[in-house]
Amino acid sequence: MGFGDLKSPAGLKVLNGFLSERSYIEGFVPSQADVAVFEAISSPPPTDLCHALRWYNHIRSYQNQKGSLPGVKKPLGQYGPAGVADATSGPAPAAANDDEDDDDEIDLFGSDEEDAEAEKLKEQRLAEYAAKKSKKPALIAKSSLLLDVKPWDDETDMAKLEECVRGIQMDGLLWGQSKLVPVGYGIKKLQIGCVVEDDKVGTDILEEQITAFEDFVQSMDVAAFNKI
Repeated sequence: MGFGDLKSPAGLKVLNGFLSERSYIEGFVPSQADVAVFEAISSPPPTDLCHALRWYNHIRSYQNQKGSLPGVKKPLGQYGPAGVADATSGPAPAAANDDEDDDDEIDLFGSDEEDAEAEKLKEQRLAEYAAKKSKKPALIAKSSLLLDVKPWDDETDMAKLEECVRGIQMDGLLWGQSKLVPVGYGIKKLQIGCVVEDDKVGTDILEEQITAFEDFVQSMDVAAFNKI
C-alpha cells in the first residue's frame, strides 16, 4: 500500500488516480490521513492532475485546523492504493515463495503431540478404572458343607463329641446347625453344617482335625457339598 514518492511526478499521478474516485484519503470528511499525505507533498500538483490539485487546495484550507481534524496520523505507507511501494520506507521484504508458505502450514509435530495426548488420556483412564476396581470388595468363593461325624458306639458322649467339633476354630470356617441322626443299633451320628471359604478351608483339613478326637470320633464324611 502507498503512493510512492509524492515529491515525484509518478507519485503525484498515483495520488491523482486515487482521488479520482474519492474526496478524501480516508472516509468522507477531512482527517489526519489527509494531513499526513498533504505534508508529504512539497508543492501543489500540476493542473493536469486535477483531482490531486482539487484535494490539495481543499486540505490547504484547513491549514490552521490540522490538529483538530479527526483520526490518528499513521505512517504514510499505510495510505493509498494497494500494490504501490512506499518510498518513505526501505525496500519491501521479498515475498516468501509458495513452498515456504506450504512448509509453514505443515505441523511436523502435531501428529506426535496428538498421539502423546491420546496415550496419556488412555493411561489416565486405565488408572482410574484400576483404582475403581480395587475399591470393589473381592468376590470370596464359599461352600456350604453338611458333615456326618460318626462315633465309635452307642456309649459315646455325643454332647462332648459335638463340643469338640465346634471347638475347631479357623479363619474361613463358620459352624451352623446340627442334629443327631440314628444310624442303627442305638448309635447316632452327628450331622452338622458349616460354611467355609474355599481358599482357606478344605474338607481334608476338616477331616484331619475332627478325626483327631479319636476317643469320640470314628470317621467323618461329607454328606452334602454346595457352592455358595
